Amino acid sequence: MRVAAIDCGTNSIRLLIADITRDDHGAAQLTDVVRLMRVNRLGQGVDATGRLAPEALERTFAAADEYAALIREHGASRIRFVATSASRDAENRQEFVDGIRERLGVEPEVISGDEEAALSFAGAASVFAGGNGAKTLVVDLGGGSTEFVLGDGSGVLAAKSTNMGCVRFTERYLLSDPPTEAEIASARTDILDMIASALVSVPLAEADRLVGVAGTITTVTAAALGLAEYSPEAIHGAELSRERIDETADALLRRDRAGRAALPYMHPGRVDVIGAGALIWRTIVDRIDELTDGRVATAFASEHDILDGIALSA
Repeated sequence: MRVAAIDCGTNSIRLLIADITRDDHGAAQLTDVVRLMRVNRLGQGVDATGRLAPEALERTFAAADEYAALIREHGASRIRFVATSASRDAENRQEFVDGIRERLGVEPEVISGDEEAALSFAGAASVFAGGNGAKTLVVDLGGGSTEFVLGDGSGVLAAKSTNMGCVRFTERYLLSDPPTEAEIASARTDILDMIASALVSVPLAEADRLVGVAGTITTVTAAALGLAEYSPEAIHGAELSRERIDETADALLRRDRAGRAALPYMHPGRVDVIGAGALIWRTIVDRIDELTDGRVATAFASEHDILDGIALSA
């Protein structure tokens, strides 16, 4: 079966057209036909205004038109369109829903944080081996929200979605270029509060491994690996120490935007928000190391995430 999955987040809108087959054990497997990302910044100003900006909707609809043409060209038999944090929070989300339905012929699903967490876990599962009762904590760090999902070979055990993301925290805290120490300190305080709120629902200390997904984490990984260009093959499954993540995240955070833009692996749409994202990821990695008494002192990066989970669910 050929399916099309679209993930519309706060910072980017992504398309996966894939063929789904079954292996000898009946497990679903994806073979990519098309995988694309466009930075639409749908969440522009939502944290402050509670509304989707007209120009953000225009960028999103332009990407949807492009994706609709590709879906027709490649003959996908099923389409699932999932929207997350920014459209959950917006008063005028019906404008978004109507515009997507008109272009793609499907109702965009504005999913809950819990469903977002489950789809992220399903998509990321390919980066680690199951079995032996090992528990994996998947962190999906987006533009408007971050999901903490603890699971094992049987699926999700506990999950929590928090209103913390690279776009939201850039707009809320990191207003200078580069950010000031006071701005960084305020953001870090809120990040620790968000992690504490996740702890109420998710026993983070029970994790046996940490896997991070989405563009912030893969970009930090590209920086830590010193890549000459963005390479999903090099990034997927890469394991980094807490110390290496701390060092890399701090360097990205303290660069000005011109310096970030010059990095060969940096997508232009992440230049202004990667500092906040790197700070969030670093703080999470540090806190998991502390909560597990050093048992989980590394983190894996996965190029497979909620987009793959949406395709599998289709």
